[in-house]
Amino acid sequence: MSHDPESTAIHGLPENARRPLQKGEAYVPLVPQDGVPEVTPRSVILGLVFCAIFSMAAAYLALKLGQGIEAAIPISILAVGLSRFYSRRSTILENVITQSIGANSSHVVSGAVFTIPALYMLAAEPGSGVAYPTLLQVTLVSFLGGCLGILFLVPLRYYFMVENHGEFPWPEATATTEILVTGEKAGNQAKILAVAAGIGALYDGLVGLFRALAENIRLKHVWVGDQLDKQFLHFNFLNSAATLGIGYIIGLRYTAVMAAGSLFSMFVLVPLVHAIGSYLPADAILAPGTTAFVKMAPMQVFSAYVRIIGVGAIAGAAIMGVLASMPAMVRSIKNNLEGLKHQDTRSAAVVARPERSIALPMVGIGLVITILATFLFFTFGIGIQKAFVPALVGTLLVTVIAFFFAPVAARAIATIGTNPISGMTMLTLIITGFVMLKLGFHGGVGAFTTMMVGGVVCTALAASGAFSTDLKIGHWIGATPAKQIAWKFVGTLVAAVFCGIAMYVLSRPEGGGAGTAFGKSIAAPQAGAMKAILEGVFGTTSMPLRWYCFGLGVALSVVLRMVELPALGFALGMYLPIELNTPLFLGGLLSHWVNRPKAGTTEADAKERENRGVILASGLMAGGAIMGVLIAALKFKWENGFPVFSFMRELADGSEVKVNGLLSSMVDGPAAERLGILALVALSAYVVIYSRRAKASS
Repeated sequence: MSHDPESTAIHGLPENARRPLQKGEAYVPLVPQDGVPEVTPRSVILGLVFCAIFSMAAAYLALKLGQGIEAAIPISILAVGLSRFYSRRSTILENVITQSIGANSSHVVSGAVFTIPALYMLAAEPGSGVAYPTLLQVTLVSFLGGCLGILFLVPLRYYFMVENHGEFPWPEATATTEILVTGEKAGNQAKILAVAAGIGALYDGLVGLFRALAENIRLKHVWVGDQLDKQFLHFNFLNSAATLGIGYIIGLRYTAVMAAGSLFSMFVLVPLVHAIGSYLPADAILAPGTTAFVKMAPMQVFSAYVRIIGVGAIAGAAIMGVLASMPAMVRSIKNNLEGLKHQDTRSAAVVARPERSIALPMVGIGLVITILATFLFFTFGIGIQKAFVPALVGTLLVTVIAFFFAPVAARAIATIGTNPISGMTMLTLIITGFVMLKLGFHGGVGAFTTMMVGGVVCTALAASGAFSTDLKIGHWIGATPAKQIAWKFVGTLVAAVFCGIAMYVLSRPEGGGAGTAFGKSIAAPQAGAMKAILEGVFGTTSMPLRWYCFGLGVALSVVLRMVELPALGFALGMYLPIELNTPLFLGGLLSHWVNRPKAGTTEADAKERENRGVILASGLMAGGAIMGVLIAALKFKWENGFPVFSFMRELADGSEVKVNGLLSSMVDGPAAERLGILALVALSAYVVIYSRRAKASS
């Protein structure tokens, strides 16, 4: 648990901010005095606006790529940068509140999009008996889970922040605090972030809305593409600034692992399955495929069979990860239970403002209200008959699991900066599913109820981990914990609403009609694994080949773990279409090129290059993701009877562009692909060259 505070000191904070305190020593935060503006209309409005925007962007990226984003850093940069335009610059405490409210977007999205899309996928399958979740249901699942995660962490605030001061590294809190403290530098970074976001939105708009650039680079107009087609191989590259940006942030090692998984699927498994299936009769249909096997294209073979292997590998890797960390979790639970005994017993009158939290009786009242609301939601809000007993059991499961594992998630964030919510949610689904079966709830009803429980738990775990980071930032700087906690609930509600809206819009299939885009044009990999678990527990499908492929994926994840490869990353690569993993890998390569040692530069210059590259990538990611949600929303409105301008409707139509003869001929022709490649090269050059020119200020 120990770390070197000297190597990670935050400029501007007290010397003892990141080291254990000596006996009798006290930590005095950066802003200990009263009277500094903190909760103001400016800080709250900005926080809520950022929360809404980044909730939609994070939902888009998590559903598309299976990768969550941390919004705290870009929100902090924007909060500091925008304060330059006010007659009075924002105080650092106002920026802490803005960041704390806006950062709700990350954890609410993580909880919702890893679970609820599984219900959309199941509902789209004939005979599953699963209903499509409503916007209100999605919002309530996220909000109730977020409230539980916050409330279960509040009693441990004193234990984590005060008694264990300097004991945890807090990687994400460290990076965010450094931005908030070094305000002038963050103001300059805000310009770079805003310009990059504009470039990302423009680039992805030209690709996805105006169709001026090829959306998919398939190399089909060159010799390489012809040779691949002859060997039943398929290559595709999604021309997306958002995907390139998130690949840059993930880094080369992990994106290379994901790309390896994708190449294994498309260049090994797909040809292998096709070769085996070629011995079937010409008109044979092999479930879960829906067309004659010998007539299937490579991507059809991938979607029908190989992708299920990827789902099994994701599930196996996630559960093995939880099992491997179970001893640490047990120790964490014991420590957290011990920490509950250590409360601040001083009266409110003598507690300094930076240490004033919500009184434990108020926390208890909040928990009672939230648990009761959860029970009422499970009873009347999910549309099942005789719901009292399953609602009561579901509420008990949610409460017990969140009580024990939400603080574990917080400790994981404090220690390593990552939250193992996927695996813990899968275990929750398995436990809840078998309990529902014992209660007599089978098929679609049991699956729907189980996923509602899993959604609340997943959001609670994500909320607890993210909130611990916010509290640590406030503890270092000197924010008032009670105000952070109070506005955290408001931010959670806003994030739940806008995440639900984004998910509802993105679930619509292109071109209208029945079904859902999840699992098709929108990958939603974690939700695909959750769906497979529900199918296994409740038997909503009975295709032997599906379960053989799923089991093969689980076995593969075991082998990957034995050879010490990142099993979850490889499994995500196997599940995601190749057009998503190729730009992720390019982003990782750009990150590697930017951070290569440069002759004649100092360590400070290297750090500045690294920071600028991350800011550029964050801007591309945010701008492109927001444009992706906007394009989906425009299509959704038009498909549902809200026409705007006819020429704009044609521009957004995914089937063809009829603006003029030039663009019509370019869309599927060699010119579009060549122009798309040139634009991609230009975008990559911009990221690398501009980042490597960065120098530390003297």
